[in-house]
Amino acid sequence: MTERSASPPSGSRRRPLVILLFGGRSSEHGVSVVTAGAVLRAIDRTKYDVLPVGITRDGRWVLTSDDPGRMVMVDRRQPTVEQLADTDRGNIVVSVDPTDRTVVRGERGAAPKVLGEADVVFPVLHGPYGEDGTVQGLLELSGIPYVGAGVLASAIGQDKEYMKRVFSAFGLAVGPYLVIRPREWHSDAAGARARISGFADAYGWPLFVKPARAGSSIGITRVDGREGLEDAIAEAHRHDAKIIVEALVQGREIECGVLEFPDGPRASVPAEIPVPDAHAYYDFEAKYLDSTPGVVPAALTDSQTHEVRRLALKAFEAASCEGLVRADFFLTEDGQFVINEINTMPGFTPVSMYPQMWQASGIGYGDLVDRLLQAALRRSTGLR
Repeated sequence: MTERSASPPSGSRRRPLVILLFGGRSSEHGVSVVTAGAVLRAIDRTKYDVLPVGITRDGRWVLTSDDPGRMVMVDRRQPTVEQLADTDRGNIVVSVDPTDRTVVRGERGAAPKVLGEADVVFPVLHGPYGEDGTVQGLLELSGIPYVGAGVLASAIGQDKEYMKRVFSAFGLAVGPYLVIRPREWHSDAAGARARISGFADAYGWPLFVKPARAGSSIGITRVDGREGLEDAIAEAHRHDAKIIVEALVQGREIECGVLEFPDGPRASVPAEIPVPDAHAYYDFEAKYLDSTPGVVPAALTDSQTHEVRRLALKAFEAASCEGLVRADFFLTEDGQFVINEINTMPGFTPVSMYPQMWQASGIGYGDLVDRLLQAALRRSTGLR
């Protein structure tokens, strides 16, 4: 990793310093590292300086290698920040003084070293402690602009229950669901099981049991009958104390990307996710390990394409999003679009659908990265 001087030569104009922030404490740590590698390959080094900062699985911020060739899956194994970091080089510290954007590396037995002055952070973090408003709140305190949604939108986008509540309030159709909160489970697990059974009686099997605040399909189980329910609940609880149970929505899976432009957000051409033959649904392995291809653009009528793009923009505005969003829908047999969820920092790996949809819309990966950074630089922190 080449360190950057905090002060450019007199009379020169320095390039904006981008802090590429990745890894994190969530179960999506490895996906985030792969995403960071793709961004490092694409970012224009004649236009930006980049400081790759990884968050280890135990939460430490460390300087890492900037070699994207080390940030790839090998034999279906995901890379980690720990593999990329020089642990002897100390932790990275970002000031919470909004008048001071210096990034410092603290070392044991040595004076702290200033690595540069941050102009923008690109947090390619997925899941809790990164995509849920926590890091966004820290960056607001620090006064450093960042790519993507603010604190509120990030929190809404991470919590499947409140996401659905917001969408319903704005008139978007959502599928039937049931939420089991931690207090209910601990005080009356039998009652919670009875509520799930009643939900199954009302909507039928299969059901999908999910962690309420996780992503990349991690911790999700399709349950085809009562005999599989306990294991599904236990698996969801491994990732989150709050779980959500959803009824099956019969329909085609349609996705649409939203990107912020200077004149406002625009929607991409939509894509379709066919259910892969080897998987019961579009799970983590289908997304990232088997690289199940989506269909871009989706085979929709002009009116359906117009409608899903309209709804994606409506979801973007409903949750007060900024920067980017991937909105996921089901197109039912009666022609209705039912929104499943949004992702405020969608998968950004080379096989991810968000970049593919914008590629089909005329914006390549490198241009997409640049537009996101420029949108962040145009905004200031504060109440967003």
